[in-house]
Amino acid sequence: MTHRAPKSGYRGALAQQGESILKLLTLWCLVSLMTFLVLLSGGRANAQSSVPSSLEAPKYELRGAWIATVYRLDWPSSLSSSRQKDSMIRLLDYLKGAGINAVFFQIRSFGDAMYDSSFEPWSHYLAGQQGRSPGYDPLKFVIDEAHLRGIEVHAWINPYRAHDKRSGHAVASNHVTVLHPDWLLTSGRHVLLDPGKKEVRDYISTIVMDIVRRYDVDGIHFDDYFYPYPPDHFTHSNSPDRPTFQSESRGFTSIDEWRRDNINLQIAQISDSLRAYDPALKFGISPFGIWKNGVPSGITGLDAYNRIFADPIEWINSKTIDYLVPQLYWPRGGPQDYSKLASWWAENVGDRHLYTGHALWKIDCSTSCSERFSTAEIPSQVAISRDDSTIRGNVFFRAKFIHPFRSRGFIETMRQGLYKYQSLTPPMAWKDNTVPAAPFNVVAKDEGDSVVLTWEVPADSPKRYTIYRVTSDTKPDPALVAQDAKNIVALTGELRFIETPNKDEGKQWYFVRTVSRNSIESEVSNIVASPIATDLKTDPALATFGIEAYPTVFGERVYIEYSLQTADEVTLQVFDSIGREVITLVDDEFRQAGMHTLNFSGHSLSSGVYWVVLSTDHVRTTRAVVRSR
Repeated sequence: MTHRAPKSGYRGALAQQGESILKLLTLWCLVSLMTFLVLLSGGRANAQSSVPSSLEAPKYELRGAWIATVYRLDWPSSLSSSRQKDSMIRLLDYLKGAGINAVFFQIRSFGDAMYDSSFEPWSHYLAGQQGRSPGYDPLKFVIDEAHLRGIEVHAWINPYRAHDKRSGHAVASNHVTVLHPDWLLTSGRHVLLDPGKKEVRDYISTIVMDIVRRYDVDGIHFDDYFYPYPPDHFTHSNSPDRPTFQSESRGFTSIDEWRRDNINLQIAQISDSLRAYDPALKFGISPFGIWKNGVPSGITGLDAYNRIFADPIEWINSKTIDYLVPQLYWPRGGPQDYSKLASWWAENVGDRHLYTGHALWKIDCSTSCSERFSTAEIPSQVAISRDDSTIRGNVFFRAKFIHPFRSRGFIETMRQGLYKYQSLTPPMAWKDNTVPAAPFNVVAKDEGDSVVLTWEVPADSPKRYTIYRVTSDTKPDPALVAQDAKNIVALTGELRFIETPNKDEGKQWYFVRTVSRNSIESEVSNIVASPIATDLKTDPALATFGIEAYPTVFGERVYIEYSLQTADEVTLQVFDSIGREVITLVDDEFRQAGMHTLNFSGHSLSSGVYWVVLSTDHVRTTRAVVRSR
């Protein structure tokens, strides 16, 4: 898909001297927005090239985002229930448009609930007062809306954090701090439930099981808040849990080992309960990114094992979790080197799934952060993780920064490169691998310029579907088509799909597959031809006006391919992230119709997002690339 605009006006606006930075930023934002809208509408370039493994399109890859509700970080921003729903829909649309296929929705941050809990009060973040109903059930709303978009929902809870004394809000009469003051530990501003008490562990397990019994969640997710972080961490001189240790030591002589075992017991109890109830449910944890100080060699800093008494390696070895998302919130290089830590976790994750957690908020830094990442940092980290087959995906903190105006080009960079094609969450070998029933009676109808696809499924069928589309003069082999993620045009929870295909590409075919909770696909449905695609046999090199750049995240050199439908005078330019021209690669030069290739050395460029712009007198298209030193 391309954008039509007079070339002279576009170039003239950039060429004028004395333009303010504000105007340049505005221009860049408009280009970013237009590109983002193209991506949302399903625009796909057809140019093909051999690419590095990190840029290949994986059919299975978790692409997640944390939706933080504590302190209203990501949501909700209003006390109005209608505005809350509207903003959540917009957020999910942004996430879907960016390629996200799983969200981790925080539903319990301080012993409260973003859902209609049988045991705990409504969160005060919803209606302004703890215990006051917002008039609807946010968790059910998120599940329904996310599943319609083919997005998994993992219910994210903080098991022990009970109250922040700085918050200033009153707790409800049925809050755990009121009902069970004997369960509480206080350190600094933190009030938490005592993990050493069996009653507490039983209570947390009850909360979890109440959630999965009443809501269609895809999994349960814990973050890293077990025992408190510094400066309120527990030490030998600050041990508010010592009385519990003395009465419930279970034979331990080291209080630190006992604390770690408290967490291990909790994780095992929840794991056993979830698997007994529904083995398809996923259970994962996002621990602090450093297991032990000095592990691996050269890594220094606060660690999970000794400071917050969490031992993810034990959870891996005991197989009590299905996945880990270590919070690797540092750049490449330095004492907390992302590359080195990601490799270490990959070597030690065993047969469990590993997804790396990324500090996306450090690209923007509108919230507090100690260091601001370059625009190249997160895409480079994702590329590094993809090159390690043991790392099966990435999760971004936070969802609010997956936004066309807050990500500093992140959405465009990922959606045009690493996340250009849709992906299913990876199946787990130890989960249910039953093949679901296939859809049937797929029908393609012509409604104006759009194809409307509908299908039917058995009553007990999973409610997630992959839609495949392929261009072929003759009826294709679906087994071959389904192997390539580039042929997936949608992942949805609806029984219909609408798109406006390019009529000039040739004859197009569709089929649908059901997807289980464990991402096991059914056999294919019946195959149908598009009712509006032509039978025109077109040379692929002449089929589209478009541009591709490989690799999207590049070091010294980037290869650029562009195609023309007709012979024309062409300009090919590179702009930086605020709209300043960097170099003109082709300047109003005549080119024949077809495919053209050139390479560009970026050794003189600083790290960051750049835009390659292809234009003629009648049409323009862009492609984002990232220079990473």
